[in-house]
Order: sequence, then C-alpha cells, then structure tokens
Amino acid sequence: MPPANRWWWAYLIFALALVVAWPPDADKSLAVKFVNWVVDPSGELPVLPDPLALGLGDDPVAVAAHDEQVQRYDALYVKGGWTRKRLELKIATDPLNPATVRQVLTALGVLEVFLFWRFGRARV
Repeated sequence: MPPANRWWWAYLIFALALVVAWPPDADKSLAVKFVNWVVDPSGELPVLPDPLALGLGDDPVAVAAHDEQVQRYDALYVKGGWTRKRLELKIATDPLNPATVRQVLTALGVLEVFLFWRFGRARV
C-alpha cells in the first residue's frame, strides 16, 4: 500500500473516532452507549433503582417491587469481579463534561486537518 493510502486510512479512522466520541447535549456518546450495550446486550442485568418516591412508602406492592430489585442488584454486586464491573459499566456515562469533550475533540480535529495538510499531500 503506498504511503498516501496509509495516511488516508489513518485520517479516516481518526475522523470516525471523533464522531464516535462526540457527546450530544443531553445523552451519552456513541462510544459510551456501545460500552453500556457490550456489558449487557440482552438487558438482563438489574439497575439500582432510585429511592422510593414520596407517597409510595405506603404502597406494599411498590415497596416489595423496589426491594426485590435492590436485592437482585445487591446479590450480583456482592459477587464482585467482572459481574460488579459489568453492573458499573451498564450505567456508565461520559467521564467529562460534554462541553469540555467537544472542545478537546475539536482541537484534535483541527490538529488532524493540519497534519493532513502538512504531511498527507502526495509528493510530486
């Protein structure tokens, strides 16, 4: 493969990585969504529920359902190891503020364009 083709592939992969890592305003990036899905593709792992809403403490059915979900989660969490890590990764979010990530990714994109302009031109 000629060097020019290798540069094109490197830039394409880098550009796709920028798209996958770009976080939207009110959601997770594609990379984090992919990690969430990979650790639980069938959706069988439980998620720790929010505390019971005010007024539901008097409803025995709601309390029992909430307690059952907490017990299922705790039983898996106590196992430790990979199971605990899967429970944590299932609800993982982007580690940084989306605005910060966008600024860093934009800077990396500008750097990529500069490198392509500087080194990616075919030698005549």
